[in-house]
Amino acid sequence: MQHFYVFRFNKWKRWAFVVAAAMFTALIIWMETSSSLSVFSSKEKPAALTQGSKEAPNIALTFNISWGDTQAIPILDELKEQNVKATFFVSGEWAERHPQIIDRIVEDKHELGMMGYRYKSYIDQEPAQIRKDLSYAKEIFRKLGHEDIELLRAPTGDFNTEIIQLSETLGLKVIQYSVNPQDWRNPGTQLIVDEVMEEASNGDIIQLHASDSVKQTEKALETILPALKNKGYHYVTVSELIAGGTPELKEVN
Repeated sequence: MQHFYVFRFNKWKRWAFVVAAAMFTALIIWMETSSSLSVFSSKEKPAALTQGSKEAPNIALTFNISWGDTQAIPILDELKEQNVKATFFVSGEWAERHPQIIDRIVEDKHELGMMGYRYKSYIDQEPAQIRKDLSYAKEIFRKLGHEDIELLRAPTGDFNTEIIQLSETLGLKVIQYSVNPQDWRNPGTQLIVDEVMEEASNGDIIQLHASDSVKQTEKALETILPALKNKGYHYVTVSELIAGGTPELKEVN
């Protein structure tokens, strides 16, 4: 008597499909988690970049822009004349209103970072509001042709652990600064120059502004840009500063 073993392939196929689907889902989650982790933070210690490696004489000039269109162009002209590259952090709302200046920033080979969409402190907002603001800003920059933005400076400079972690899930690295002459207060051209020249050192990230609130920054740059070169410093973008060695981080508890 012959015996035939009949395998119920439909059942096995369903089981195999479930296992494969589960493994695929796990892989996607792992990839998203891995790709969203910043080079700055560990799971236990969220951190923002405040300074690059102190071993090399590199300095990153950064400019915040959130409103107006009269100061940005003269500052860009001065940077071009001095052959200096910088990193510009702009709000999505401003970028949406001034795409031609965004184009000029990129055409001049400067680096582009963001400050969310609206220039409003994240400290005063719920996580869902912050995520919505950042996601909308990413969409605006994507529509403008800049979907590879990875650098974030928190609006008003205020951030905490939750803001860093949330930003990193969206693929953004939080960038702080180590030298801040508070040029937006217009304290006097010479005071801006003196603060930068006295404080600047290897790996520094210098925060300046190119919004219409600043009235003395362009003039101060006429002195600062060649003076730092004469002291042996090289101007780099923030991304180049990160790539140049072990950065200094500001951990947030």
